[in-house]
Amino acid sequence: MRILLVSDEESKYIWDFFQKDRFEDIDLIISCGDLKQDYLSFLVTMIKAPLLYVHGNHDYGYIERPPQGCECIDDKLVVINGIRILGLGGSMKYKECPFLYTEKEMQKRINKLKLKLFLNRGCDIIVTHAAPKDISDEKDLCHEGFKCFVNFMDKYSPKYFFHGHVHLSYGMKPRKVSYKNTIVVNAYDHCIIEY
Repeated sequence: MRILLVSDEESKYIWDFFQKDRFEDIDLIISCGDLKQDYLSFLVTMIKAPLLYVHGNHDYGYIERPPQGCECIDDKLVVINGIRILGLGGSMKYKECPFLYTEKEMQKRINKLKLKLFLNRGCDIIVTHAAPKDISDEKDLCHEGFKCFVNFMDKYSPKYFFHGHVHLSYGMKPRKVSYKNTIVVNAYDHCIIEY
């Protein structure tokens, strides 16, 4: 399965210079947040693949007008072509705003999914907006990652952890990092993962 990951910045390569043949083999699109509703609707229309998304810290516009033709997987575990995908959007709380959570609040969200995780024997992919703490995050509160995401990987060993929020343009961060049995991928702008 070929997965197109997008996050944080609308890709000019895709949006301004779209060529259908470059994306004919895409089976699934996953957004890790902070993208315009129209961009996600464009992707799901032009690329004939389902689009799953989680909320980023700037996606409060989705409350009034969610992206058309796309499925929000925040606080859900979905199965696509036999692949178990769990979604937990949002980032660290640095002000009062939707989709911002304290460490304790994010852990509570994970706890609510424990039965689904048990019944599905874990998950293959976790999709978040924020990064796991001390793996792909930044040190400022806004871009700090969640420790409970690291604990999640320790317990469930998903094959992949997809996130956004930390722009690769912020510094010389790698797109992919290995953590134990999990490959952590920063979806900034766009990239394609072969599952």
